[in-house]
Amino acid sequence: MAPDADKLRQRRPVSGKVDEDAATQERLSTMKGLAPHEVAIDGVIYDLTEFDHPGGESIGIFGGNDVTVTYKMIHPYHTSKHLEKMKRVGTVTDYTTEYKFDTEFEREIKREVFKIVRRGQEFGTYGWFFRCFCYVALFFGLQYLWVVSGSTVPLAIAYGVSQALIGLNVQHDANHGACSKKPWINDYLGLGADFIGGSKWLWMEQHWTHHSYTNHNAKDPDSFGAEPFMLFNDYPLGDSRRKWIHSFQAFFYMFVLAGYWLSSVFNPEIIDLRQRGAAGVGLNMESDYVKSSRKYAIGLRILYIYVNAVVPFQQHDFLTALGHVMLMGVASSLTLAVLFSLSHNFEHVDRDPTKDCRENGKQVCWFKSQVETSATYGGFVPGCLTGGLNFQVEHHLFPRMSSAWYPYIAPKVREICKKHGVQYIYYPYVWQNWISTIKYMHAAGTGSHWMNNPLKGNL
Repeated sequence: MAPDADKLRQRRPVSGKVDEDAATQERLSTMKGLAPHEVAIDGVIYDLTEFDHPGGESIGIFGGNDVTVTYKMIHPYHTSKHLEKMKRVGTVTDYTTEYKFDTEFEREIKREVFKIVRRGQEFGTYGWFFRCFCYVALFFGLQYLWVVSGSTVPLAIAYGVSQALIGLNVQHDANHGACSKKPWINDYLGLGADFIGGSKWLWMEQHWTHHSYTNHNAKDPDSFGAEPFMLFNDYPLGDSRRKWIHSFQAFFYMFVLAGYWLSSVFNPEIIDLRQRGAAGVGLNMESDYVKSSRKYAIGLRILYIYVNAVVPFQQHDFLTALGHVMLMGVASSLTLAVLFSLSHNFEHVDRDPTKDCRENGKQVCWFKSQVETSATYGGFVPGCLTGGLNFQVEHHLFPRMSSAWYPYIAPKVREICKKHGVQYIYYPYVWQNWISTIKYMHAAGTGSHWMNNPLKGNL
């Protein structure tokens, strides 16, 4: 901490006379000195204690952190005037940023997209809520059969896929605050994560961090989530994180992803709600909001385990029950994890968007980095099945916009990217994206991108 980080400074009028009503006391602090009820934006510390956040109390999950990128990402309409609604209490002395906002590319993207989706209309449409109802009804219908009629092989597969559909189509939009402008609707639908073996609180900790720093070499928890079993990051040859087995990861990649459900359901992080990936990149998760949510998270996890992993053993012999539970988990895992893996791992992806800033001190356009680290495939129909996650570029540009709107803004986004020379990766079909992902996983595992290629004359 800086030597005088705890000192107070008094802001005085130009005249030199103290106006007792206008004078404010601000403290100087480092990032690590932020209290759990404070956030930092552009180096300014704000106290959230008395702030009535229009988006609901989930803002508390960010307490104690620098949220500059996250704030600007979630609030594309906001200007500095909006920050005046929060209580300013100090300044951060060690604030730095690798990203820049308000670039020409960003301004044009916003201007043109907001002509298509007007402010206040970016939430779920009637069509989105109809699909939401259908997926929820399917899930609870199959869960009823699972509990009352007993598990079977076909039911295990269907039930597992239905859980994945909740994760893709319901909880994802909800925990992005994109379903409705009414926070309580997002809060309740966001619990869909807990009804499929996850946790809305752990999800927000990890996922919002991932969105803020997509493919960042040190700040994206998704980049390291599969290590040491697999590498999503394309580390240089000789890096200590590279192991001989990674040369074969393209062959066992699907098998690792099949264990996603198991690692999620029986993850001890549910006890303290400190997502280890987010903690590993520096996120503080000790706010009052997080602490008060722990009992609900634990209760929902116990309920989930009983319904999905205990009840079958009350109905069948041990091996049959175990087979049904694991089959359900694998079906859920592959449906979710394979689609997730396509989003930011493919040929020609930018796996290190802030490299220029580290090497040359040149800040990177955040909007450009989101486009070049993501891929889009398919169109409207895949969007209805994946909750719009096939429109990954559009989703990362506007994460608080309902996925129902992505098919409508995608053509304009592509047009503007082409105009500005920004790489936009599009695959007409999901299988093309999947093949590209397999090729990338092989290249990242073997380190072939770092090898000299005599055919290119770069010995």
